Amino acid sequence: ILGLFGAMVAVIWKGSTLLATGEIATGELFSFVIYTVFIGGTIGGMADVFARVQKFIGATEDLLEIFNEVPEPVEELKNLLPEQILHGGIRFEQLSFSYPTRSDFQVLNNIEVEIKPDSLVALVGPSGAGKSTMVALLLRLYEPTMGRILFDGTDNQVIPLSVLRSQMAIVPQDIFLFGGTIRENIAYGKTDASDTMIEEAAKKANAWEFISKFPEGLETLVGERGTQLSGGQRQRIAIARAVLKNPKILILDEATSSLDSESERLVQDALEKLMKGRTSIVIAHRLSTIRQADQILVLDHGRIVEQGTHEELLKDNGLYRNLSELQFAG
Repeated sequence: ILGLFGAMVAVIWKGSTLLATGEIATGELFSFVIYTVFIGGTIGGMADVFARVQKFIGATEDLLEIFNEVPEPVEELKNLLPEQILHGGIRFEQLSFSYPTRSDFQVLNNIEVEIKPDSLVALVGPSGAGKSTMVALLLRLYEPTMGRILFDGTDNQVIPLSVLRSQMAIVPQDIFLFGGTIRENIAYGKTDASDTMIEEAAKKANAWEFISKFPEGLETLVGERGTQLSGGQRQRIAIARAVLKNPKILILDEATSSLDSESERLVQDALEKLMKGRTSIVIAHRLSTIRQADQILVLDHGRIVEQGTHEELLKDNGLYRNLSELQFAG
């Protein structure tokens, strides 16, 4: 804008001088001013065009990166064979991991732990300790740099991805809902589910109460990323999705941290129902929600520095006790 204003001032000043000496006519000066505005506006817009081109190039690079990804060997799964059914036992054996982009930095270092079937295990630790990475490795979104993960004593590398993931469900903190109906979002966990099964899952997730109040019921459109629903409603839809899938292994990224008290009560009640009879792994951000955990793993800088129950860890003067005192003092 300043450049355009300066150019106009220069043209008018020079034009006025020429006009005073009779070298140009008034109409010619006016035309030059108009041309200056047009040309200046065009040149000024080039910066915006350049920024858009750079953004387009960046998006294209991301798209090409996705196209070049090696497809995961996920096959269509119809029925599980008896020997493919998981019982929920998990073991991390001397597991270490580094992200490909930071191969010199170990996110997880020599993790050695066993999780018993049908137990509730909480992962605790400061940000960046490696909690989410452990979950990503369980889901085989990444492969360990060293060591291995066993399910019921079987190396996860010999278990087909479709078999493994069909028996696992995750309820993340940041819920992702598709821009379709409530029915479609719940049935995403089991696409062949009947209306009765979907309704039953919604009831177990404490979601049917608000779903039934909508004029369209299960056919209510949730909006892109579920924008037509509240945070608590989105959480309960995600829980209903997990209920319908009926997984043997459940992963929760503490879903109640940003809800009001009533929504938190409903969500927590639904989660307690969901966790019964299955192995549950909770990434805990608030220690008050994991007091009943069978096992708490405390991570720091990629290592398990403490493990035990809530009462056992409070007796130790360690990281868990420090985190607990900080939270409850606040």
